Amino acid sequence: MSAPAELVAALPQYDIGESIGEGGMGVVFAGVHRTLGRSVAIKQLPWDILNHAASSELFDREARVLASLDHPHIVPVYDYVRTGREHLLVMERLDGGTVHSRFHGGGVSGEQACAIGLAMLAGLHAAHRAGVLHLDVKPRNLLFNLQGVVKVADFGIARVISEGATLVTHGGEILGTPAYIAPEQAMGNALSPAADVYAAGTVLYELLSRQLPFDNTRGAISMMRQHMFTDPRPIAGVPMPIAGVVMRSLARELDARYREAESFAADLAAAATAVYGPGWLERAGVPVLHLTPRVIAGLNSATAPEESPTRPVRRPGTPDPTLVGTVSGPLNPPPGLSPGPDATSGPGTSEPGAGAAVLWLRLAAAAAAIVLVVLALLNPARLPHEASPTFRLGGAPVSTPVEVDLSKPLVMTGTGNPGRVTLDLSAAGIPLGSASAEAKPDGNGFTAQLTLPGIARWIVGGAVTADVRTDTSTRTFTLLTSQHPLASALGAGSLILALFALAYLESGLRTIRNGHRWRGAAVGGPVLGILFGAAAWLCVSVLRVHEPSPGFGAGCAVAGAVAAGLVVAAARRRASTVVSRPSGR
Repeated sequence: MSAPAELVAALPQYDIGESIGEGGMGVVFAGVHRTLGRSVAIKQLPWDILNHAASSELFDREARVLASLDHPHIVPVYDYVRTGREHLLVMERLDGGTVHSRFHGGGVSGEQACAIGLAMLAGLHAAHRAGVLHLDVKPRNLLFNLQGVVKVADFGIARVISEGATLVTHGGEILGTPAYIAPEQAMGNALSPAADVYAAGTVLYELLSRQLPFDNTRGAISMMRQHMFTDPRPIAGVPMPIAGVVMRSLARELDARYREAESFAADLAAAATAVYGPGWLERAGVPVLHLTPRVIAGLNSATAPEESPTRPVRRPGTPDPTLVGTVSGPLNPPPGLSPGPDATSGPGTSEPGAGAAVLWLRLAAAAAAIVLVVLALLNPARLPHEASPTFRLGGAPVSTPVEVDLSKPLVMTGTGNPGRVTLDLSAAGIPLGSASAEAKPDGNGFTAQLTLPGIARWIVGGAVTADVRTDTSTRTFTLLTSQHPLASALGAGSLILALFALAYLESGLRTIRNGHRWRGAAVGGPVLGILFGAAAWLCVSVLRVHEPSPGFGAGCAVAGAVAAGLVVAAARRRASTVVSRPSGR
């Protein structure tokens, strides 16, 4: 395909040839700088996606960062041109093929696969330090130059195109490439360098075992569901130290996975040295030009990663050594620099006392739940009301609880001439219904026929608070309904609400236990606890025909919030401290 006229007009300093590639991230054309004679690859980004102001501005910012990346394992960006609707990236042209083509051609050895992995991770680590995520790491985006150096291409483009739409398709491809996509990326969760680590681990898994970690015969959606909800099958035919490192990079749980590319590379280097012996990187014939001191230390390590339980734990905010070295001659860390600690402790380890902390959190949650139950059961049968012998409802004095049938008109009688009579029903201060009528003289007293709205009989259940208001006074008493409590919204509704809150809380806890992030757990857990505590208190009160007390309801809500918050904290603590052994995945 020849270059369109608008592209040629946008880059007058280049001779632009035929298309040399096409995919979801755009079309690539060959080009030559007229003055410098430098061969370039010109990527025409998909204008229909970037033609929106927000996406366009975002990519402009991303392009400036891409152009600033200077690393031997990242395809350099020479120029970025935006004219009209065109967004053009001018990059180094690499004619050595892709890792995909080499893998499916003559194949790669185990040493070569590990060397490609180190080069790939070196480029990713440099980009991550600059604040750029790739989000589409795959063999087709790993290119060789004519000297055999591996370079990572298409940094940051997927992030812009998929902004706000993780599963958007373009050009027939699902952005993020389903076979290599990280679980959190497929689920639309917040992304970090760990997403690129997962994709890089999938690439290395494929290079070493000649197959993908999941079944790829059932379509893209099935593949993404496997990444989200299924553990990868154990890697076959790969020596244990290397297999363990690769499987750790593919952990669905973020806290069990390498959180940064450098940690992954350091353990991969150590595992490959343990399997292939010293000097394996030079024998692989795949140049790896820049390595950090931690990776160099791994290459010189005599033990595999899982055999080093004393490896120090790296805490957030720990300074990261940035001095880089080249692979040529003896590989020793620079004087005064020790290998940087890993992002997490060795496989199968957890923070000291973590299990005890989780146990105490659970015990405290159980105690709060017991308080909730006790408060709900202690809610008094009747609230204290001032006796009123002058009013009668349906012939019964309101100085004691009065049972009525809300489906029928209510007859209020009393002494004197009160004018207008109003009956208000409420539960814990929440209005439930009201009726009003003019009092009619009846001997020495009055009679008022009050008809509540028809919906009131479906709302009110159990025992509620009734207020009788006249022109001259107000009296409060307890009103009992004749229908079954579960036939009312107060009874059945509170039961359903409590079950809903409990089910939603359990769903969130299951998300955490499965290694995924529950967005807003710190707030959502206590809020669901409040909802459950209040609904449970109301349901118990209605079923026992006890008049709901606001104080006990508030206590149950607080106890529910505390219990739910502690349960969520225990689940998150356990998920963050239990790290599976890579070999067991």
